[in-house]
Amino acid sequence: MNRQRSFIGFIIAGAIALLVIAIAGFYWFFAKSPVNLIASTSGPGATIFVSKLSPVMVSLLTNPDRLQALERDEELSKLKTSLFAKSGIDYKQDIQPWLGNEITLAITTLDIDRDQENGQQAGYLLALATKQPEKSREFVELLFSKRALAGANLAVEQYKGVKLISDNSQPEEDLLAGAVVGEGFVLFANDLKVLRDAINNVQAPDLNLTSSPDYQKAIKELPKAGLAIAFLNLPIVAKWQGLELAEQLYNSQIISLSLNPKGLLAETTFLTTSETAPPSPPLSKPVGALQYVPASAGLAISGSNLSNLGDSDLAKLWRQATATIYGSEEDVISRLAKPVADVQKRWGINLPKDIFSWVVGEYAIALLPDKEQTTPHWLFVVEKSQDVEQGVARLDAIASSNGLSISPLTIDQQKIFAWTELSTATKKSDVKEGALFSIETKVRGLHTTLGNYEVFTSDLETMDEILTAKDNSIIGNPNFQDSIAAIPLPNQGYVYLDWAKSQNLLERQIPILKLVEVLGKPFFNNLRSLTVSNYGTDTRSLKGGIFFKLHNS
Repeated sequence: MNRQRSFIGFIIAGAIALLVIAIAGFYWFFAKSPVNLIASTSGPGATIFVSKLSPVMVSLLTNPDRLQALERDEELSKLKTSLFAKSGIDYKQDIQPWLGNEITLAITTLDIDRDQENGQQAGYLLALATKQPEKSREFVELLFSKRALAGANLAVEQYKGVKLISDNSQPEEDLLAGAVVGEGFVLFANDLKVLRDAINNVQAPDLNLTSSPDYQKAIKELPKAGLAIAFLNLPIVAKWQGLELAEQLYNSQIISLSLNPKGLLAETTFLTTSETAPPSPPLSKPVGALQYVPASAGLAISGSNLSNLGDSDLAKLWRQATATIYGSEEDVISRLAKPVADVQKRWGINLPKDIFSWVVGEYAIALLPDKEQTTPHWLFVVEKSQDVEQGVARLDAIASSNGLSISPLTIDQQKIFAWTELSTATKKSDVKEGALFSIETKVRGLHTTLGNYEVFTSDLETMDEILTAKDNSIIGNPNFQDSIAAIPLPNQGYVYLDWAKSQNLLERQIPILKLVEVLGKPFFNNLRSLTVSNYGTDTRSLKGGIFFKLHNS
């Protein structure tokens, strides 16, 4: 590979890596000087260069040098060294003096020349905010002069009042084109046509992303100061990845990253032009069902009313994503939620039909890691109602039809009903007549009434933990409290994942996660938990957030 090849490629990799470093190390910096990291309050300015048909745009909205204080193992310094060594550029001397508070990367088109016969080549545009236009012009001249000294053939042209410089010496390699536009941005692209289109987008505002109704609506949903944002045109993203949308409700998505003293909040809004169903009545506080979820839980899901889950906008989004990527909802459940698939298979039930349909009040679902870190224990808590009583009777009937016995027993003076299975076991006998037989009882599930809730568990150990550790529930766990405090109220409930307790299980169910952990090592090494929720009342959008709590925050 040519040493001067694809300067834009190095910058792209650098922008992404800078964001990872920020996520991994911000908590150490935040306590010392939070205001220095606060970024743009109005979103990225480079949207004027980006087409409204762009598949994806990602923006880092702070100066990279402000992330320098995040370093622990000199990640940023190492990145700068490797990033610019290959280009012959000295970051501190050539870039630092003029670089402003924004780095935006966009995929501008799926195919630059729109000729399918010669294959697809996506167009990439990189926009760097400049605070000193003259120095940035000197940098662009320096960069291309170095490429010329290395043997590149350069071309210079004036296009609509903007000087464009390009390197067209190696068509088989990634090309580079650059320009300084006005007083605000330095642009780089992998083709001269991408730069021309960017300038056209400025001069014809109805073409650029700023004029997109979806983007205008989405940008209003952003927090006042964010570290980064991403905007995705979902149908075009699917086409870019060679996916076919089996179902399409949501057309676009915006994601923002913002900081608070406890962690990192990623908020996202999915937008649609169709009128969607009104959301369920929101919750102003965590549901009472969480009082029966032990603090040892690795995963806890809580909310209200599962009966309408299949018709909810969240379910429609789930079907759009899973049907597109995996082909079917059943397939993704078997891959990503094996414990759920195992329960359905073992019991011969359909969760939405046989259980969710009668849950109209509060609920909590949890997985607890076992000592061997193999198959997790589960529990399910649901608020009592007439529908619940009928649902429990139906589950008892299903258990009986599967050959299970319903056996009453007592634990700590609490009456429990267990679904049990009898089996025989043989032992070698010293007696000549033959083998000895024994009968074994296996518990396949249990349920009991606690207060105004019906509690189901997978085994005796979990039920005993619930009964004997009443004052050690997840609702009183400081880590859980810190995590949900970052999620806006009211909302539709929480999905809480304790990373340390769930990591081994998730890695077994999702093998590719190990690769993701290697790529994002600084982040995953410091991740303590993540909490997901959805909120908002707009019937033309679905808004939610993921809060990442990091160690020592």
